[in-house]
Amino acid sequence: MILGGLANLARQRQALRRRASSWDRNGGNFDFLLISPGQAVTLCDIDGAGVVRHIWCTIAAPGNAHYPRTTVLRMWWDGAASPCVEAPIGDFFGIGHGIVKNFWSLPLSMSPQDGLGFNCFFPMPFQRARMEVTNEGQTAMMFYYYVDYEEHDGLDPDLLRFHAQWRRENPTQGWGEGRFDDDPEQGRLGEQRLKAWTTPNLDGKENYVILEAKGRGHYVGCNLNVDVFARQTDDWYGEGDDMIFIDGDVWPPTLHGTGSEDYFNTAFCPRQEFCTPYHGITVYSGTEEWPWRGKNSLYRFHIEDPIMFQKSIRVTIEHGHANDMSNDYSSTAYWYQTEPHAPFPPLLPVEQRLPRPDGEAIS
Repeated sequence: MILGGLANLARQRQALRRRASSWDRNGGNFDFLLISPGQAVTLCDIDGAGVVRHIWCTIAAPGNAHYPRTTVLRMWWDGAASPCVEAPIGDFFGIGHGIVKNFWSLPLSMSPQDGLGFNCFFPMPFQRARMEVTNEGQTAMMFYYYVDYEEHDGLDPDLLRFHAQWRRENPTQGWGEGRFDDDPEQGRLGEQRLKAWTTPNLDGKENYVILEAKGRGHYVGCNLNVDVFARQTDDWYGEGDDMIFIDGDVWPPTLHGTGSEDYFNTAFCPRQEFCTPYHGITVYSGTEEWPWRGKNSLYRFHIEDPIMFQKSIRVTIEHGHANDMSNDYSSTAYWYQTEPHAPFPPLLPVEQRLPRPDGEAIS
């Protein structure tokens, strides 16, 4: 039995605590791996049943402000032919756009100072585990880490394997044009906003895709990052509904939501950063004149309400109502499933992973 959580702390456990880390093998205080540009290093290669319980790391990358996007984290379980986890390291630990800052949730956090301590508490069962970090930046970096895991005699047969996948669409292909022209005195919606609100989306085919997976498992959440760089319709990116297609849904999806902020458990075009164990807004960059301009990041974890699938799942969200808006979308999805998993889309080359410059917004 694999126990976890506060309620089980008093129970006797049949496991051995183990750790892989970057401690200085010469007994000094150089407790890091020096990773050259283009170099991939193995963090752990564990043969035998176990469960990863905690991953901590921090990075010093002088001269590379974009290291959260140029550093790639990969994990393989049980000799999988392709990575089960593949994401830029900052995005994996909860925030996109290459941003590092303090935030907390139950499975992921970035801790002081200034979010430089990355933590993951997702349990990761394995018969064999291999983790790797690749420096795709142009300067060397110092990588400090712990991988804390349990060693077991065997695993329960119903334990699934952890997966995480990063995606980006920059920009999304929206059809909207121009700013809205509401007439508040007449109580009328402007022509462009009315068109945006009344255009139907009854197939979800142009939605931004957060995850596509095949097999049996359950989706446990994501972080979503939107960089609003062009003014369109009402500027508010969050009118987009979440639509989750399960086990071959065509239309309607099994789960159909009412708006992006609703899926992330907030309300009415939020402008406040906020963290809870299961949902939050980690980045808000708007101004009084343009409330949604720039970078926004949100997370939603289905810890108490995982979304099960028997054959397949497709997690999507509209980019504006009926996909009218063109913005920079990226995301990391987290889920558990049986192996083998479907191969991931190719990870974008490093030049296409870099965040948009903050001054690139178009008015």
